[in-house]
Amino acid sequence: MIQAILVLVVLGIVGYFIIKSYNPALILIIGAIVLLCASVALGNPLYPEGEGTGLAFFDIFLKLKDTIISQVSSAGLVIMILFGYSGYMNLIGANQKAVNILVKPMTKIKSKALFIPIVFLLGNLMSLVVPSASSLAIILMAILYPLLQGIGISSMTAAGVIAMTATIMPTPLGADNVIAAQTLDYNVLTYVLYHAKVSIPTLLILAVVHYFWQTYCDKKEGADAFVEMKEVERAADEKVVPTFYAILPLLPLLLIIIVGIIGIFRENVTMDIFVLTMISFFISLIIEGFRKKSFKIAQESAVELFKGMGQGFSQVVMLVVGGSLFTTAIQSLGVIDSLMSAVENSQSAGVLTTLIFSGATALFGILSGGGLAMFYAVIELIPNIAQKAGIDGILIALPMQMIANLARTISPVAAVVMIVSSSIGVSPVRLLKRTSVPTIVGIILVVVLSLLLLPY
Repeated sequence: MIQAILVLVVLGIVGYFIIKSYNPALILIIGAIVLLCASVALGNPLYPEGEGTGLAFFDIFLKLKDTIISQVSSAGLVIMILFGYSGYMNLIGANQKAVNILVKPMTKIKSKALFIPIVFLLGNLMSLVVPSASSLAIILMAILYPLLQGIGISSMTAAGVIAMTATIMPTPLGADNVIAAQTLDYNVLTYVLYHAKVSIPTLLILAVVHYFWQTYCDKKEGADAFVEMKEVERAADEKVVPTFYAILPLLPLLLIIIVGIIGIFRENVTMDIFVLTMISFFISLIIEGFRKKSFKIAQESAVELFKGMGQGFSQVVMLVVGGSLFTTAIQSLGVIDSLMSAVENSQSAGVLTTLIFSGATALFGILSGGGLAMFYAVIELIPNIAQKAGIDGILIALPMQMIANLARTISPVAAVVMIVSSSIGVSPVRLLKRTSVPTIVGIILVVVLSLLLLPY
C-alpha cells in the first residue's frame, strides 16, 4: 500500500512538471531515481548479489547507465539515424521539394468542397516526409495556407485542418512505431500493417468529419471564420533544388519496401532500418556532391546527419530512457504485480486494460500537449501487463500510441496548436474548437477499431 501511494505521489509530481513544460526526459529520470532510492531503502536490491557495484546507492546510477546502453543499442540508434536523415533532408531542400510537389496538383482541383478532406489526407501523407507535427505545420502554413485562402477556404478551416495533419500515419520510419515493435517483439513492417488496419480507416473517416465540422463552423461563425494571416517564415528558396530530390526523403521507406519484397522470395534476408537509412544517406551525399560539383561543399551539409542524431538522442532517446527507468523503478517496488493481479481477475481484463491506458494517455496528452511522453514511459511495462491481462500487447500499445498523437491537437499547450494559432493571430482555444470534434471522433474510432481488428 505504501509503495502504491508513493508511486502515485511521484507520478503526480512528474506529471505536474511535464505539464508545466519542464524537460520530460529529465523529470522522468529524477522521478525514477527517487523511486529507486525508496525501493533500495525498503530492502529491494536492484541487482542480484555480485552483479552490481557493491553499493546500493551506486546501483541506482548503474541502472541508469544500463538503461541508456540498452536503449541506444536497440531502438535508440534507429531513432537517432532517422532524426539525422530528416535533418539532412531539410538542409538540402529535399523535404521542401517533396512537399511542394505534393501540393502542386491541388491547384487543378475545381471543387472547393473537396479541398478540406484532400488537404487533411495530403497533410497526413506529407508527415511521412516531415514527421514533426510542428515542423510540418510551419511548412504548410507557409505554402498551403495562402493557396487555401486564395480559393476561398476560410482561415479557421484551413488552420484547423493543418493543425491535424501529422497524426497517425502508418510508417516504419516513425520513432514510436520502432520502439513499440521492438518492445512487443514484432517485426516493424508487421506492426505497421496492424497500425494501418486501424489508422487508415480512421483517417478516411476523419477526412469526412472534417468536411462537415468545418463547414458547420464556417456557417456558424460567418465572417469571423476569415482572419488575416500573420507573416510566416518561409523555408529557404527551393527553386535551385532539382525536382528528383523529392524522392530522397522517401528513399529509406522505398528501400524498406524493396527489401521486404525480396524477403518474401528469398530466405535469410533481413531488414535493418539503420542500414537502409545509411545507404540512403550516402546515395544522397553522392548526388549532392555532383550537384554542388564539390565534395567538400557537400560534406559540410552532410554533417547535419550527426547533429540530427544528437537531436534525436536528446529529444526522444533520453525520453525513452527516462520512461524505461521509471517503469523499472515502479516494477522494483512491486506495484505493477499488485495492480495486474487485481486486473487479471476481471472477466473483461483485456478490454478494461486497453480502456484504462487509452483514457490515461488522452488525458495526459491534453494536459501536457504531448501524450507520447506517457507512451514512452510505460511501453516497457506493456508486455508484462498484457500477459497478465491475457491479451496481446499491441492491443494496449497501438491505441495508446495513436491517441498520444491525436490528443495533442486538442491541447492548448501543444506546440503545433500554438504555431498554427499564432500564425493567423487567434487564440489557441479558438483553434481547438476546429480540432475538437474530429479529434474526439478519431480517439473513439482508434479504440473501437483496435478492439475489433487487433489480435488478442
